[in-house]
Amino acid sequence: MDIRIFETSEELDQYAAEIFRKLINEKPNAVLGLATGSTPVGIYAKMVEDYNHKKVSFSGVTTYNLDEYVGLTPDNDQSYAYYMNKNLFSHVDIPAIQTHLPDGMAEDPQEECVRYEAMINACPADIQLLGLGHNGHIAFNEPDEHLSAGTHVVQLKEETLEANARFFASIDEVPKQAYTMGIGSILKANTILLVVRGSDKAHIVKEALTGPITTQVPASLLQTHPRVTVLLDREAGRMLG
Repeated sequence: MDIRIFETSEELDQYAAEIFRKLINEKPNAVLGLATGSTPVGIYAKMVEDYNHKKVSFSGVTTYNLDEYVGLTPDNDQSYAYYMNKNLFSHVDIPAIQTHLPDGMAEDPQEECVRYEAMINACPADIQLLGLGHNGHIAFNEPDEHLSAGTHVVQLKEETLEANARFFASIDEVPKQAYTMGIGSILKANTILLVVRGSDKAHIVKEALTGPITTQVPASLLQTHPRVTVLLDREAGRMLG
C-alpha cells in the first residue's frame, strides 16, 4: 500500500489528476471507476483543466460509477448522474454512451443490480477512485456482519443519511436506499486510489489502513488488494506513524 500525505488539497488534487492523465495517455481506452461526494471535486476540476490544456483526451475512455441513489432521476440535482455531468462529463470529450451509473429509476432493482454487475465483470476498471466514510464505508458498503460481493441495493445507515443531509433541503429528502458496487466489485479493479481529507477522518483512516481486516470497517478490506495508493491531506493522515 502506497500512502502519500500532502500539505495542501491543491497538491493532492494535482497528483491524483496526474495519475489519471498518465493512465489515459498510456491506454486511451482505459476503464475508470469513479466516485462522487465532496472528496473528488477538486480532482475532477484538475482533470478538466488537463483536458482544456490538451494534455489528455477522454474520447476512448469508459467509466463506471460506484453508486447511485434509488428513486432519483438523472436530472435531479442530487443524483450522482447529475453530479458527474456537472463536475466532469459535460466538460470533456467523453461520449455519453461510454459513461455508466446504476439506473436510479429502474423498475426492477434486483434486475438492475444484475445488469450493472455484468457490465463491471465484462470491463474491470484499470483504476478505481474511492473516498472514505466516517464509519469506514466505501461506496455505500456500510459496516455489517456480512458484506455483499456484487452490486446490490443497500439501506443507508442513519449516520450516512446525516452525513448526506447537507446536500438536501432536509434529512427527510435524503433517499433511504442506494445502488452500490459491492466490495468484490471494487476489489476487481487493477489499481485502487483511495482519497481522504480532513481531521475528522483521521481515526477511521488509521483503522482502515492499519487495523484488523473486518466487515465492521469495510475499507479495511482494501488491505487485501495488491495495488492500493492512498492520498491523504495532512489532517487526515495525522494519526499515522
